[in-house]
Amino acid sequence: MTSSYGELKEQAFRANLEIPRRGLAIYTFGNVSAFDAGRGVFAIKPSGVVYETLTAADMVVVDLESKVVEGTLRPSSDTKTHAALYRAFPGIGGIVHTHSTYATAWAQACKPIPLYGTTHADHLAEDVPCTALMTAEAVRGDYEAETGTQIIDCFRTRDFKATPMVLVAGHAPFTWGATADKAVYHAVVLEELAKLASITQSIDPDANRLPDYLVQKHFERKHGKRAYYGQ
Repeated sequence: MTSSYGELKEQAFRANLEIPRRGLAIYTFGNVSAFDAGRGVFAIKPSGVVYETLTAADMVVVDLESKVVEGTLRPSSDTKTHAALYRAFPGIGGIVHTHSTYATAWAQACKPIPLYGTTHADHLAEDVPCTALMTAEAVRGDYEAETGTQIIDCFRTRDFKATPMVLVAGHAPFTWGATADKAVYHAVVLEELAKLASITQSIDPDANRLPDYLVQKHFERKHGKRAYYGQ
């Protein structure tokens, strides 16, 4: 039987294969989802399935309450986190969760990634934020849903479109974008920013944040109303 979600599952499948291809995770770590806002469902990687054997047909389609709409495999254990973000962040069409080395190291340190240079400023105009550490009470509750709450709380005073990435304290990064492919792009960028910041601090533990005038110049030339970077 042909799936009515075939295109959505294919989008999620292709984006998931980028995780190992880009070196963002090992074994079964990490997952990508692709969202269909019109139908209020998203396709996500099944839990614990290795990337080498993954197929588009394996993708699991769930609704915004994390109920399976189509699929025979168990969806990612992070499904409730994805659902929470799709409900809270209108306009995003894809979410990525990885345990990429440098970004995860910053998350484990429970520290935001400082904005040291123009490479960082080309993509966002602030430090990569880090959530608060989850409380013991929250862990005893619905852990994955609470992870979503952690992220949403971190963005109460932030623009989730201008800063499409976050570190979950003690855990690992999440990124998002207008599409699943764009969310993967942001995951790759985040890992590079985390690596650069780590090297910068190893060279100079007292390195200064990039001045605001340079931050604004580089961010605005790519993302502002008068952006002129690219074709």
